[in-house]
Amino acid sequence: MQRRQFLKNSVLLSAAGLVGPSVVSQTVQAAEPAAPAPVARRRFVLSQTYKLNPPQGSSGVVKLWIPLPVDTAFQQMTNLAFSGNYQQAYITTNNAYGAKTLFASWPKSEGDLQMQVDIEIETADWEPLKHDALKTWQVPEQIIYPLDVKPYLLPTTHTPVDGQVRETAQKITHGEQDPLKKVRLIYQWVSRNMERDNDVIGCGTGDVAAILKSGKLSGKCTDMSSVFVALARASGIPARELFGIRLGKANKLERYSKSAFGKADEQGVADVSGGQHCRAEFYLAGYGWLPCDPADVTKMRLAEKKAHEDADVQAVNSYLFGNWEMNWVGFNYGRDFELYPATEQGAMNNFGYPYAEVDGDPINFYDPKVFSYHYVSTEQR
Repeated sequence: MQRRQFLKNSVLLSAAGLVGPSVVSQTVQAAEPAAPAPVARRRFVLSQTYKLNPPQGSSGVVKLWIPLPVDTAFQQMTNLAFSGNYQQAYITTNNAYGAKTLFASWPKSEGDLQMQVDIEIETADWEPLKHDALKTWQVPEQIIYPLDVKPYLLPTTHTPVDGQVRETAQKITHGEQDPLKKVRLIYQWVSRNMERDNDVIGCGTGDVAAILKSGKLSGKCTDMSSVFVALARASGIPARELFGIRLGKANKLERYSKSAFGKADEQGVADVSGGQHCRAEFYLAGYGWLPCDPADVTKMRLAEKKAHEDADVQAVNSYLFGNWEMNWVGFNYGRDFELYPATEQGAMNNFGYPYAEVDGDPINFYDPKVFSYHYVSTEQR
């Protein structure tokens, strides 16, 4: 019971539809990207091996949900292949976020429960501010958000926008009306005042109200990203988390830290079983979505044992407002995420890790050894 409640509070799942069942082996070719990025692209193969390990005392039907990359201007899933001894496996996007999910199931928990997934991914660094994309942007006289953006102004279970969250946002922005200046103040506050805590399990739960109420401004990437998102929404600026995983070496930011931003061996191979990472985006009326990553500022600061005022920290802090180096891939924006088929545990807090249940009993997705999965990313050169 304690295991179930912990996992439910940490990362709970939404409803999705059926894209066609498959038996034992299937290959899916993804759609071509909508528009090519005007920068050099990187290609990775993310190989995932699953040998599920049912919790002691659990038996019955086994179900597995795996997050798949979202297609955007800065990343595309170019191919997906999966095989195993499952009874059925299929892809679904039937959820409120339209997020791609790979689902598989086994009728019994006895014996080997195996699955192999190979995802081919193409990325391009997303650097709108570095390339001066806002040079012709002006604050609209009347701000109007598109219908598909408005949901990212709303609260979720872990990201409220009233009470102490709104009060904190108002203190940070000091009455500033320019949305870009306002969101930059929020980003600077989060990256300066929050601290990375390596003792936090996984990526953290992103429970913003609890973090602010405790006065202990610390956690991991989901915690920092969610605090940023909640403060931005409370200030009238749409914002969202993008849950994903690192894929390999950071070519640009490596000069500031050899370990904080991702790494790989000389052949471009990286064990990324514990490489999940959450980033954030905000929407600027009259322009569109922009990236930021206050969490990696705190990670680099801790890894290199440097003060926030250090020149290298400030260089990283400046770059990660409005830019992402894409040795990373994002899966989905889901909070209060209900998976399909429905899970016994209800809506997920977020869906950045694989999730599995044995007769409704969840396997600890935060621990690859307990869950029994292994992720290897190989850069194609």
